[in-house]
Amino acid sequence: MATEKLEKKVSIQNRRARFEYEVLDKFVAGMVLLGTEIKSIRQSKVNLADSYCYFKGDELFVKNMHIAEYSHGNIMNHDPLRERKLLLSRRELKRLKDAIKNQGLTIVPLSLFINDKGLAKLEIALVRGKKLYDKRESIKERDQKREMDRMRL
Repeated sequence: MATEKLEKKVSIQNRRARFEYEVLDKFVAGMVLLGTEIKSIRQSKVNLADSYCYFKGDELFVKNMHIAEYSHGNIMNHDPLRERKLLLSRRELKRLKDAIKNQGLTIVPLSLFINDKGLAKLEIALVRGKKLYDKRESIKERDQKREMDRMRL
């Protein structure tokens, strides 16, 4: 019975981040969650649209990631927009912190998924903002790909 619950894969994408930013490097991070938060994630009630990552001291946190309150939670339910600590190795944290300070880059979440062990993982990326003409190019490429797919059918 427990394996049946884990078979349902949860994968929430941040499509806006891929449009707004140019992805330079990706990392997979664990998260410190409360019990009602993981239950809401398993129900796919998460919004990554406006979320971003920042450093507080030497620790990395994600902000504005909306995890809806659990429907069967009681008065001990979590705050939907609370800051959540990300779990990365020291080497990865140092690399990210140096890139942000020296190159002026940003860290944004790309996707949230549950791995084979049933743990929630957040794929974060080191990104650089796109210019307006880059966004137009992305739209043009997407439209051309859609047209080619229509031609094949």
